[in-house]
Amino acid sequence: MPDGSPALTLTLHAAIGELAAADWDACAGSANPFVSHAFLSAVEDSGSASARTGWLPQHAALTGAEGRLLAVAPMYAKSHSYGEYVFDHGWAQAFERAGGSYYPKLQVASPFSPVPGPRLLVRDVPRPVLAQALVQAAGHLSVSSVHATFCTEADWQALGEAGWLQRTGMQFHWENAGYADFDAFLAALNSRKRKTIRRERRNAQASGLEFVTLRGGDIGRREWDAFYGFYTSTVDRKWGSAYLTRRFFTLLGQRLGDAVVLMLARTPGGAWVAGALNLLGTEALYGRNWGCTGDWPFLHFELCYYRAIEFAIAEGLSRVEAGAQGEHKIQRGYMPKPTFSAHWIAHAGLRRAVAEFLEHERVEKHAHMAELATLSPFRREGDTA
Repeated sequence: MPDGSPALTLTLHAAIGELAAADWDACAGSANPFVSHAFLSAVEDSGSASARTGWLPQHAALTGAEGRLLAVAPMYAKSHSYGEYVFDHGWAQAFERAGGSYYPKLQVASPFSPVPGPRLLVRDVPRPVLAQALVQAAGHLSVSSVHATFCTEADWQALGEAGWLQRTGMQFHWENAGYADFDAFLAALNSRKRKTIRRERRNAQASGLEFVTLRGGDIGRREWDAFYGFYTSTVDRKWGSAYLTRRFFTLLGQRLGDAVVLMLARTPGGAWVAGALNLLGTEALYGRNWGCTGDWPFLHFELCYYRAIEFAIAEGLSRVEAGAQGEHKIQRGYMPKPTFSAHWIAHAGLRRAVAEFLEHERVEKHAHMAELATLSPFRREGDTA
């Protein structure tokens, strides 16, 4: 029970299934599927977030006097810093060299998902009250720190006001300026970039592959088997550890329905050769996983970027968030946007050192974003068509 809030009770839950889906989603809202009960339960029930992977659920819940759920946070106890995309390995190494124990820690996040969204899921209490409860949970569990990663700017501000350290990152998002179709988007670009994208799309489509977009119940076992192969192939090449199990993708399709958007490519003979997995929110399409077998020119750009833009325009979405990294996305209309995280650290010495690091990092990050913005492919006033 947070200090000054005698009517509230804090509980920690070792499984999302201990909390009713309707109650959780009443706090989470419907805008972002990555904090929905359906997504988080698919991650846990599939064994993806588990003792095996080092993501142990410790979901925080605040209830009122009559047992009504008022606020929640998706939270995990962790013994490592993998699968987070906001890197704190250096902090851990420095603290442990000084004789401290950085792990275990608490991670307030959507597992394995560098997708911005709410982390303080509140409906009838202010965000600072839930922030205070998370610090209380850290003390109860005797952990070194709590990290809310890829949170909203509103969460970030609230956590900063509560004394958490604030960090910024960067992703590349496409924004819909009310385009009628893909050609209208292209018309907003300068001539050289417009021609480049048209050439890339022609080359991708000249491969002879057929492109298919499937949603929810239209995605069958064959499609998920193929996509899981793409996923593991990509993981093997880049990271070497596949967190998401094959069962996760089946559960995802079953539980999120038409919010699952799978864009696939297949040969004339019907063999699936590439795929891009997206989740659909109320305002955005979120690109998540991609993979392929073989080498086709510009296939990645076609499936992950251009078809996502076409889908967003057709569905009237405000943006496409295409995941972590990738300055090459700028030339394809995806512009740099800040991301936010907040960090509570118990040890005063480590907290001071991290605060100094973050102060310098924020300045560098903002300068880098400003520099990248000058590479915009969009036409400026006075440009010729």
